[in-house]
Amino acid sequence: MKIIYAVVAALFITTSAFIAGGIDVNIQRETTVDSLGACQGISYQKGRIFLYGDREVGMVREFKLVKDSLVYLKKEYKLTQNGQDVISHPTGIAYNGVGPTFMGNSVKMNPEGTVWKTNIYCIDWNAFLKKGTLDGPLLNTIDDDACIQGTRPEYVKYHNKWYVATADYGDHGNEVRLYDPEKLSKCKKTSEPGVLYKKFVCTPWVQNLNWVPGKGVLVLIQNKIEGRQWRFTYVDLEKSVDVGKMVVLKQVDHIDRADELEGFSFIGSNTKGIAVTSSRKNNVNFVKTDW
Repeated sequence: MKIIYAVVAALFITTSAFIAGGIDVNIQRETTVDSLGACQGISYQKGRIFLYGDREVGMVREFKLVKDSLVYLKKEYKLTQNGQDVISHPTGIAYNGVGPTFMGNSVKMNPEGTVWKTNIYCIDWNAFLKKGTLDGPLLNTIDDDACIQGTRPEYVKYHNKWYVATADYGDHGNEVRLYDPEKLSKCKKTSEPGVLYKKFVCTPWVQNLNWVPGKGVLVLIQNKIEGRQWRFTYVDLEKSVDVGKMVVLKQVDHIDRADELEGFSFIGSNTKGIAVTSSRKNNVNFVKTDW
C-alpha cells in the first residue's frame, strides 16, 4: 500500500508544473515552548502570534516576536464551553480579519483511521480573545461531513475572492476543498448545497495549510509518513483548482527531522516563518524560505 502511494505522489510531482529549484526551506534555529501539550499549529495575525495545542483541554496561547525570540504574553485561551472541552484537538485557524473565523477539530475515532469526528467551529474571534473561553464566542458548530479524513481550515484567495480551504490527513482519497465562508458560517453540514465550492486531489498526510497571498501559493504542511518527518509542498492554487489536482511548484523533503511536523506560518514576510511540531523539545522552529 505504501508503495502505491509513493508512486501516486511521484506522479503528482512529475505531471505537475514542477520547478527543480527556486524554493528551499532551512531551519535557522530550534527552541522549546512549554505548556502547549502537543503543539498542533500556529496562526499569524497581523503581528500577533498564536500557538495552539491539546493540553488537558484544547487551548491557544499568544506570543510576541521580540528580535529572534518568541515571548509568551501570559495570555491563554481555553477551547471550552461550560467548562467542557470542545475543540480537544485543534487543527487549523482560518483568520483573515475580514470574514468569519473558523477553527478545525479532527479526532480519529478508531485505530485504522477510517472513522473521524471532524467539526469546524465558527468563532467570534475578538470576543474569544476577550472572554478566554468559547462561552459566548462560539457562534456555530459545523459537521465537516464533506471531508474524508480530517479538517484543517485556512483562508485562501481564488479569483480574488476569499474561500476557506481545508485538507485531509489520511492515506487515501486526499483532497483540498474550498468552502464558501459565508455559507460555511451558517450551515450545519459542509455537504449542504453551495458550501463546497471546488476541490482538488492532493497527496497524503497534510497536517495544515498556509496561504502565501503575494504569490498565489498554498503550502501543504505534511508528514512523509504517518505522524513522522517533515515535508513542505508548494502548490499553485489557481492551477490546482482549475485542473482538479495539485500542481506542484516544489516539494521540500530534505529537512532531517524525524518528529511530527504539525504547522507552519510565515511571520510578516515570505521568507521568515515558524514551523511547529508535537514534540516536547524543539517544538518551535524558525525557518527561512528562499524563493
